[in-house]
Amino acid sequence: MEQNGHVIKKVVAGGISEELGIEAGDRLIAIDGEKITDIFDYQFLIQNEYIEVLIQKQNGEEWLLEIEKEYEEDLGIEFENGLMDEYRSCRNKCIFCFIDQMPKGMRDTLYFKDDDSRLSFLQGNYVTLTNMSEADIDRIIKYRLSPINISFQTTNPELRCMMLNNRFAGEALRKVDKLYEAGITMNGQIVLCKGINDGEELERSISDLTKYLPNLESVSVVPVGLSKYREGLYPLEPFEKEDAKKVLSTIHKWQDRIFPEYGVHFIHASDEWYILAEEEMPEEERYDGYLQLENGVGMLRLLQEEFADAIRSFQEKNILPDMHMEDTISMVTGKLAYPYMKKMAQKVMEYVPKLTIHVYAIRNDFFGERITVSGLLTGQDIREQLKGKTLGSRVLLPQNVLRSGEMVFLDDITVGDLEKALQVKVDIVKSSGYDFLESVTGRSTNE
Repeated sequence: MEQNGHVIKKVVAGGISEELGIEAGDRLIAIDGEKITDIFDYQFLIQNEYIEVLIQKQNGEEWLLEIEKEYEEDLGIEFENGLMDEYRSCRNKCIFCFIDQMPKGMRDTLYFKDDDSRLSFLQGNYVTLTNMSEADIDRIIKYRLSPINISFQTTNPELRCMMLNNRFAGEALRKVDKLYEAGITMNGQIVLCKGINDGEELERSISDLTKYLPNLESVSVVPVGLSKYREGLYPLEPFEKEDAKKVLSTIHKWQDRIFPEYGVHFIHASDEWYILAEEEMPEEERYDGYLQLENGVGMLRLLQEEFADAIRSFQEKNILPDMHMEDTISMVTGKLAYPYMKKMAQKVMEYVPKLTIHVYAIRNDFFGERITVSGLLTGQDIREQLKGKTLGSRVLLPQNVLRSGEMVFLDDITVGDLEKALQVKVDIVKSSGYDFLESVTGRSTNE
């Protein structure tokens, strides 16, 4: 018998599917007579209170199940592929693509360039729209998938074609009009390249994008990441301090213009710009609820606010004055966040004098020193630069240095490998001010 449908990987205990005898390894063929292309068909079709589900058992037998349930109640099944379809790869050859700047010999998954609008909705990925057909746009509108995250780079059609190395990149911007008219919520991103889409082109892009307010909720401006592996690639120059100041001046001007009318600041600079310009991070209110955290917009401000709140909570509950820890520990961070992590560590040591915290900024030798975020640190750089250092009883690492859901670094070194090399316990800390304080003190704000 021809194998079709979608293989069920797991049946949730106590769920509808378990009660009906559906098992891992069975196949979901159709819902209400309709075949399922991907996760969005599935989620759309299971919303009704009465549905008919066609299941193919592992022996080939087919079951047509009539199910009455609560509206939008899930069936309690998970699939081998979370998307229930093949991932779509990027067809562009962007002049700023970081994947093209990766060294050879790394695992295959690191070289996959996705440009899938479905991942934009599921995981927050940014898409260029060049890989989307009109049918894809219609499905987004039909299923009300939002927010959709879009990599604009520029609203100048000719310049966008050049930057993405795709002759259809300019036309793809018309799809934004269709999403806007349908009321789909969007977020945007501009990867800024010096001398290419900055200056007057940035002004033009911001001006053009404001017409999509309020459906386009926010747009981030991030500096292009330049690794040391750029041989044969488009010649791009790094931004310097004065460049960063000009970028911030432009963004702040537009924020001040937009906020009185819309009540949001709309256009946001990533944290790197403020550090490069040696300017203070904006106050929390200017981030409009941190819509662009994944792009590094407001991460350091949020970290500071959470840490301050955690300290207040400890003080109110009289936890800190009670502590008499006599211990030495270490923390690892990238150069970008180092000054902030250092100040936070010093604050804790003021309250807990017998606790010593060493904060180490790891230089990114693997990708090059211009890469300063902790999320691109490798196990080998951490290992080599911590050797011979005073580490104490344990080393704290930010969670974003690891592959999602795994204890493995970008270069396939494991946390266990690092512990063995350094002969010290390694603890993984979530990227929040609360988790930082709880990790270094061993106490909880929920006490």
